[in-house]
Amino acid sequence: MSDTRTGGCLCGAVRYTVNGAPLMSGVCHCKNCQRQAGSAWSMLIGVMTDALSISGEPKTYIDQGDSGAAVHRQFCATCGSPLFSLPEAMPGMVFIKAGTLDDTADFAPTAQYYLKSKQAWVDLPGIPGFEALPG
Repeated sequence: MSDTRTGGCLCGAVRYTVNGAPLMSGVCHCKNCQRQAGSAWSMLIGVMTDALSISGEPKTYIDQGDSGAAVHRQFCATCGSPLFSLPEAMPGMVFIKAGTLDDTADFAPTAQYYLKSKQAWVDLPGIPGFEALPG
C-alpha cells in the first residue's frame, strides 16, 4: 500500500488522511465486526493513531472486546458508515475500515482474525489465520 491514503464515509461528512504505511492489513471475523459491517467480516488496516487525521465528527459506540476492555467503534452520525475501531487493549492503534478508503486497489489482507467465529461458507485460501487475536 502507498504511504499516504485518504478515505471517508458514504455521505462525505467524515473524511480522513493516513500518513505512513499500515502496520497491518487483514480481515476480522469476530461477531461484533460482522454485526457492525453487516457482512461476514470487516476489512481493516491498522495504523498508529497519530498517523490519522480526521475532518468531521464521527460518533462513537463503546463496545467490549474479548479482553473485557472497551473498543471504541466510530461511525458517521449522518450516513452510518463504520469508519474506525480503537481498542483500549491496544493503546495508540486505530483500525480503519478498509472499505472506506478512496482507493482500495492496493489493499490485500495479510492475516485473518477470529476464525473461531468465521462463517462456515467463507474460505480465504493462502491468508494465515488466528482463532482470536495473537498474543
